[in-house]
Amino acid sequence: MGTQLKWTDQTRPVTAQGWIDRAAEVAALLAVDAVERDRAGRTPHAEVQLLKDSGLATLLGPREHGGGEQTWSTAYRVIREVSKGDGSIGQLLGYHYLWAWAVRLVGTPEQIKAVEELYTKNDYFFGGAVNPRDGDLIITEDGDDIVFNGRKSFSTGSKVSDLTVLEGVLEGTDKHIFAIVPSKQEGIVFQDDWDNLGQRLTESGSVEIHDVRVPWSEAAGYVNKEFQPLVYNTLNLPAIQLVFANLYLGIAQGALEAAKAYTTTKTRPWPYGGDNKESATEEFYILETYGDLQSKLWASEALIDQVGIELEQLLHAERESVTAEQRGDVAVRIAAAKQRIIDIGLETTNRIFEVTGARATANSVGLDIYWRNLRTHSLHDPVAYKRAEVGRYVLLGRHPEPTWYT
Repeated sequence: MGTQLKWTDQTRPVTAQGWIDRAAEVAALLAVDAVERDRAGRTPHAEVQLLKDSGLATLLGPREHGGGEQTWSTAYRVIREVSKGDGSIGQLLGYHYLWAWAVRLVGTPEQIKAVEELYTKNDYFFGGAVNPRDGDLIITEDGDDIVFNGRKSFSTGSKVSDLTVLEGVLEGTDKHIFAIVPSKQEGIVFQDDWDNLGQRLTESGSVEIHDVRVPWSEAAGYVNKEFQPLVYNTLNLPAIQLVFANLYLGIAQGALEAAKAYTTTKTRPWPYGGDNKESATEEFYILETYGDLQSKLWASEALIDQVGIELEQLLHAERESVTAEQRGDVAVRIAAAKQRIIDIGLETTNRIFEVTGARATANSVGLDIYWRNLRTHSLHDPVAYKRAEVGRYVLLGRHPEPTWYT
């Protein structure tokens, strides 16, 4: 990891396109040694500092506290751009945006104001220990405090985060409680055991939670120890599922761009086909493959962008105005977008080797990083269930029920 990750431009964009361009500049820096950093597997402190220094970390934060005050459509485009350069860092940024918005999803107005000022003014980065496939953290009451204890096998962001989102169940009740706590404290122990095929720099290992205390006043959305639910609260799942779709699209687009650079400079034409060409870029099968893959990615991008606009309208709406039908309509279209980009993303990250050639499999080239990253994260939840959600909507008119994964 070299000095190319330093950011010195202190001016901040003022338009959505300006922020997207800023993200592309950050992605270009990350792409220079993404493979080397992936293989080294070091905690990505410099990478997260790059996100902070460039202003991307506070993209959604209030302008009055130094944030970009951009909308979710812009945030999704930024996630996608960063993911082109480094899928791991794109994931960290996407999760950060979701957890930074979590207080708006479930918090009280007073909590929203306090948390957004805290993280925006201090340029704090979010992580989360909310893996629903594990048992819930156990929460006990102690006077005016609640106390979290337990273990989670995944905690994306871990050591590079300043704030961690915890979720658990109050002992003896069915009350789920979210809270935002400092990441660096004795009661949170990150295990450094993330050792996976891809997304290696996401700090996604397990975490132990020991006696982490939170005032009842900071239990997200609770007033007098009671939570008042809204449909808006359940938008966290469509929002993060669309984070995933943009992450996958960015990785796939980055793969095609990297393959193009290799094909146009290093791939040799095949001299034994009977219709010999002067260069690889004249080979019919290469032209056909790039045309096929790009067309599919354009189609996926169009769907992802459109559904991003639809979700944005809900995320930026008055919270009380969002209906179950609106939530269901956008959730099923996000399911459609996600399963489409997984399919074309995996196809793209695999087939680029057909149009780059045998020498492109060299470890020094590193084209494998795109498939490894996309294959790893796309197993987050079974894509077959996303297809079934769409099918159930088409045949039976039923929306996806809000769960931890829909």
